[in-house]
Amino acid sequence: MSRLRPSLAAPSVGPRPQPFQAPQGDMAILAGSGNPLLAQSIANALGVRLTPCRAHIFSDGNVFVRIKENVRGRDTFIIQGVHHPVNDNFMELLFWVDALKRASAQQVTAVIPFFSYAKGDKKDEPRVSIRARVCADAIEAAGADRVLTMDLHSPQIQGFFSVPVDHLYARHVLCEHIQSLGISDLVVCSPDVGFAKGASAYANILGVPVVIGNKQRVDHSENPEVLEVIGNVEGKNVILVDDFAITGRSLISMGEVCRERGAKDIYAAVSHGVLSKGAAARIGDSLIRKMFITDTVENPVDPLPANIETVTVAPLFAQAIRSIHDRSSISMLFPEDKAE
Repeated sequence: MSRLRPSLAAPSVGPRPQPFQAPQGDMAILAGSGNPLLAQSIANALGVRLTPCRAHIFSDGNVFVRIKENVRGRDTFIIQGVHHPVNDNFMELLFWVDALKRASAQQVTAVIPFFSYAKGDKKDEPRVSIRARVCADAIEAAGADRVLTMDLHSPQIQGFFSVPVDHLYARHVLCEHIQSLGISDLVVCSPDVGFAKGASAYANILGVPVVIGNKQRVDHSENPEVLEVIGNVEGKNVILVDDFAITGRSLISMGEVCRERGAKDIYAAVSHGVLSKGAAARIGDSLIRKMFITDTVENPVDPLPANIETVTVAPLFAQAIRSIHDRSSISMLFPEDKAE
């Protein structure tokens, strides 16, 4: 009995193949009310327009958000920092993520330039909440597919999320700006041992020595006491570095100690200039000759004095968003951080 051989005839002509389309869909950048200026700068750097949207707070405090354009099947990025007013901004972030998921976005990336609740990263006192973990759970429950943020207070917070977290570092942008100033005899100083690793990373990029401050904080009054500086600052220009500044007292106290130890000019560089009420004026009246902050936090509660300068991180966020959209490596943006 003969077997039937498969036909060698050419297959029938079907529909013509369509041009390849990226599976992630078109990019859509949305600006929450927390970072409208940064979002616009990011969109400009990407060469795209912001997707129209609106956030509104009713008289009773309820937050309302609405996307004014079709985002079905698109790769969406909602830029919304969690800074003052922290709880309003956080709830708005959750509602934006939920709105995008319900609008059938293909992927939702929560772009959080500053994540304030990252300070609550551990249970270091009895009967307290690990606030960063609670917020991470809420962001995931709302439907975020991934998170893009900058300089978390503790890198291990990335482990609080089950979705991918892309962690950017402002120090690369800040160091580039500092190098452009040509400051001689420079030494990097961390106000406390908690930021020692970050200070070492600054020093590595700048190619200068590093010293560490010994700070003690006995309560939640935000009045730390700097006890000593570990290392030599005599005859040096000192740049104090940290991930954020709220009251500015740590930086100011550390600057005073460095001056007592023979330091010349005092500078400062922090990723997030949170700057609570009175902090800007306090820094303006301090020994700090120039303080560099980024534009991750908008709407300062007080006008910034002449000695505080803002350096934009919009191009860095734009590069990261482009890498996420193109499914390429973000770590390539930080060749100095291969060990991290």
